[in-house]
Amino acid sequence: MSNTQVTLKTSAGDMTVEFFEDKAPKHVENFTKLASEGFYNGTIFHRVIPGFMIQGGCPDGTGMGGPGWNVDAEFNDTPHARGILSMARAQDPNSAGSQFFICHADANFLDGQYTAFGRLVAGEETLDAIAGAAIGANDRPVEPVTIESAEVTSTEA
Repeated sequence: MSNTQVTLKTSAGDMTVEFFEDKAPKHVENFTKLASEGFYNGTIFHRVIPGFMIQGGCPDGTGMGGPGWNVDAEFNDTPHARGILSMARAQDPNSAGSQFFICHADANFLDGQYTAFGRLVAGEETLDAIAGAAIGANDRPVEPVTIESAEVTSTEA
């Protein structure tokens, strides 16, 4: 069984996530494909709500952009707890594309409505630093927090 991870190297530090390939295989494949192609490089965390989540993955930084395709929902039994990686979407449950969020705190009201597909395994201090940034209008950090690179690694377990 392979254990795929992505390390998000951000202007606030690094965060590493591992994936629930058995619970959301299409989301894992989509996210790792985008990461390996450099899609996330240079993007920002455009929405940050302390005590809730940090959101990134929008190519234009507005919260409206995506990769040009959607991934159908893969709702599962993973609770949206601190450190869970989940896909953002529009009103349509099957509208996830490239935008993702990492829970800063438990957000169980999202369970069964958003696809949880991974979890933070390193970089909680980075998550806290991003969530603790000064926030301006529309929950946007005053000083942009950038994803400098997203590096995919896979280890055989």
